[in-house]
Amino acid sequence: MIRRDAQDTIHSLLKGFPIVTVTGPRQSGKTTLAKAIFPDKPYASLEDPDIRLAAQDDPRSFLARFPDGAVLDEVQRCPEIFSYLQSAVDADGRMGLYVLTGSQQFGLLSRITQSLAGRTAFVELLPFSLGELANAGKATDRIDQMLHTGGYPPLYDRQIGVRSWFSAYVTAYLERDVRQVLKIQDLETFQRFVRLCAGRTGQILNFSSLATDCGITHNTAKAWMSVLEASYIAFQLRPHHANWNKRLVKASKLYFYDTGLVSWLLGIQSAEQMDTHPLRGAIFETFVVSELAKSFLNRGERPEFYFWRDSNGVEVDLLIERGDIAHGGRIVPVEIKSGKTVAKDFFSGLEKWLSLAGAKATNPTLIYGGSQDFQHKGISVRGWQKIGTAPACSRKGDGSIFCIR
Repeated sequence: MIRRDAQDTIHSLLKGFPIVTVTGPRQSGKTTLAKAIFPDKPYASLEDPDIRLAAQDDPRSFLARFPDGAVLDEVQRCPEIFSYLQSAVDADGRMGLYVLTGSQQFGLLSRITQSLAGRTAFVELLPFSLGELANAGKATDRIDQMLHTGGYPPLYDRQIGVRSWFSAYVTAYLERDVRQVLKIQDLETFQRFVRLCAGRTGQILNFSSLATDCGITHNTAKAWMSVLEASYIAFQLRPHHANWNKRLVKASKLYFYDTGLVSWLLGIQSAEQMDTHPLRGAIFETFVVSELAKSFLNRGERPEFYFWRDSNGVEVDLLIERGDIAHGGRIVPVEIKSGKTVAKDFFSGLEKWLSLAGAKATNPTLIYGGSQDFQHKGISVRGWQKIGTAPACSRKGDGSIFCIR
């Protein structure tokens, strides 16, 4: 088993909460991690029809089977159990009793929050990070290979082709999650929608254009996007709210959590094809943003990520808020370039933003597709592999410090 960075976070949370809920996409390793956290406790998957029926018919008796807690997998399949869990952990009083896992944000988090407020902590587990793969000796030194494969765990512990696995994954996702969430009947149109979204990763999200290209309504496009977000396929990056320049873009940018899935959806056949693909820059940007998101989520932190772009197209790809900006917090600007050689114009967006942000800025960073690390006029330049070695960290007592080692 490849050790997960979130494991220490969960162990720490279990000292102060009776329950930790682990959410994330299907096949991201939630079950494996939960069993590693609680190797000696019982395991029950609510995907199993017999177990689910027992939990639905008599939740109190079902939970009584686990006097010392358990791992309960795919709990979104039986939301009735949450209120009974509340009573059980309140009566017991011990910490670290249960680890719950779930694959959908839709409904799951709201129901858990209503029933288990103050009793559960949440950890979002995404596919393997570059750092986790590096620590296990399974990381590649070829960026195009990394972009093409992505980080889903089965691709690193099974003898299976990348394209074969993603084909089965998307079919299962469409047949199970999508139909459960929105009762979508026209799965072919929805799959075309997902492919069109993949072609827009790392770009400004225009729902009207997306809806027109897919042949659906604007509201349907928004509803279907919420499905992608709920099932941890994609996410939106909001424009930064600080109004240093009034002529700013107000639409969000779209990103996928895994570039291997993006590659499959775009029909990229190999790492060699990735090298010359017209969307390689956007896919590389997607990779960096998702890797930085993992570094926060694995520590149990919700990343405060934004982007900045003015009406002239001057942009900083990622702004990371560290601390309360109104009370001394700082913003880390990160520019992302897929080129293997640093060019002078790589810094133009950062330099423009820094001139506007002033004292609110800290640790400006450029991440690029090469390997050398150096400083350029106060900007840290880091090769892509450095993301795999603690890409974001905070010094004790100073949440505004961002570092890449």
